[in-house]
Amino acid sequence: MRLLALTLKSSRRADKQTFALRMLRAAAISTPRLDKMPGMFFSAPAKELKGTDHSLLDDKTPKRRPKTFGMDVKAYLRSVIPHLESGMKAAKSKDILSADEVIQWSQSLEKLLTNQTGQVVFGRFLKSEFSEENMEFWLACEDYRQTQSDLLRYKAEKIYKAFVHSDAAKQINIDFRTRESTAKKMKAPTPTCFDEAQKVVYTLMEKDSYPRFLKSNIYLNLLNDLQANSLK
Repeated sequence: MRLLALTLKSSRRADKQTFALRMLRAAAISTPRLDKMPGMFFSAPAKELKGTDHSLLDDKTPKRRPKTFGMDVKAYLRSVIPHLESGMKAAKSKDILSADEVIQWSQSLEKLLTNQTGQVVFGRFLKSEFSEENMEFWLACEDYRQTQSDLLRYKAEKIYKAFVHSDAAKQINIDFRTRESTAKKMKAPTPTCFDEAQKVVYTLMEKDSYPRFLKSNIYLNLLNDLQANSLK
């Protein structure tokens, strides 16, 4: 009897060991290796990570930027003013903008609008105030004044429907008399038929939007960055 009990006990122990080995093998087959899982924990196999050069991470010495006296306008403005070219059709600005040039924008609205980059920056500011139609109308009038005679009616109707008509999608803020006067001129469009309305819009921007622009973060940050860049 004692011999039979020892035999049964040994058999149960062997069964447990066999079961444990089977479980370990199953786990080894079903468990994926972490270093073989793309995008998980490792971007490369573990062996390759050992030889990775971490000098860029370890080097904390500040790198001095090259000294420049201008700034890449397109790259800078895209970084500080999202969707810079959205809704704007101004002429292409030159690549380098200086602090002195931006300072001149504060002398008068005329100085600002005669600068191509100034048109873009001011137009973006107006868009932030939901009044970009004033700038777009002013630019459209400047372009219209140079239109050939055989295209005057076509362009005049487009501008009138877009900005002046009472149901215009981008209706400008002009008085009733000016709106009616401009409507009558549409019967026989001339190169100057929008001059009166353009003057009203210009005065509105000059007295209202322009002073706020000079105090805005869009203008002040651009000027400060350009001035700091010129000192490096």
